[in-house]
Amino acid sequence: MSATKVPHLMTLADLSAKQIRNLLNHSHQIKAKTLPFLKPRGTTDPPVLEGRPTRYLVGKTVALLFSKRSTRTRLAAETAAHSLGGQAIFLGRDDIQLGVNESVRDSARVIGGMTQGIFARVGDHSEIEELAKYSPVPVINALSSYWHPTQVLADLLTLHEHAHEFESAEKVASAKKNSLPELRPLTIAYVGDPANVLHDMLVTYPRLGHQMRIASPPQYRAPDAVWDRVKELECDKSIMWSDDPREAVHGADVVITDTWISMGQEAQKEQRLKDFQGYQVTEALCREGGANPNWKFMHCLPRKEHEVDDEVFYGPRSLVFPEADNRMWTIMSLFETIYGRGTLDASEKVGSRQRQPFRETTQPQ
Repeated sequence: MSATKVPHLMTLADLSAKQIRNLLNHSHQIKAKTLPFLKPRGTTDPPVLEGRPTRYLVGKTVALLFSKRSTRTRLAAETAAHSLGGQAIFLGRDDIQLGVNESVRDSARVIGGMTQGIFARVGDHSEIEELAKYSPVPVINALSSYWHPTQVLADLLTLHEHAHEFESAEKVASAKKNSLPELRPLTIAYVGDPANVLHDMLVTYPRLGHQMRIASPPQYRAPDAVWDRVKELECDKSIMWSDDPREAVHGADVVITDTWISMGQEAQKEQRLKDFQGYQVTEALCREGGANPNWKFMHCLPRKEHEVDDEVFYGPRSLVFPEADNRMWTIMSLFETIYGRGTLDASEKVGSRQRQPFRETTQPQ
């Protein structure tokens, strides 16, 4: 019996900086080529005959295994699979036996035996680790308690597309046409509850040349398992952590926040709202803290007004809806690369030890 390597993606910490850039470049190329084909057209507009996405998933099925609600991730995944010629089957927590009459191990084998990929949104991170351990097909983390890699890829694509907002007119004029715009090193402030989106930012942004400034109450910090990855990749050298939102936004080009009350934390709502008093992102906060005059705002959604006020969220600084749109293009890039091609570049040295392009498990065949 021979053994084959099955690629899985749990976090962007599993990828080298070059592999992350490759995924971003590929996402940009897919979007540039395909968006004109997919855009709604009027009756008098000429037809667009070119620009269909590659058909790497023809005849293939992706299982969307979601134990938590989703809008952007589910829409992006279903649309991406369809656009690539495949199909996505949504498996919600009330649809299958997982967690009721069947173990994660058995479910991983059954689902993986009938599909060509599993895109899983789970609760505790141990659940997706167990899925990956026993799945005969690639597993991509669509969100877990520790990590949210697909969101951070979409955020990065959005920042690259808006690189002109941070550059001089001369630099913009010299940019190469149709290529992913180069993004100068940015100072990125995160204000609020450190959670899975921030965790993937911590292991990614510093390796791409960006500085991070974070504000959270002292009792809210990244768990040890996450911070160990941050230190392993030597990203901690580019991270400043404070309990003062004004200190965090000082010199910021981009200000980011996220939900203060994640799914499953509803019982903590009153205490969390109290703990995060003063952390709402506003024009006044960023002006008093000394953010760069042209700072931009991002949020992974869904958003509550106590996290950011309407003036910022719906104003000209906000990139939240282009950010949401880019979930589809980056997930399409991941689906084509992992489920369609089955590999990235050859392994590269990441951090202090050698890593494969994706976390791999060995399955007998």
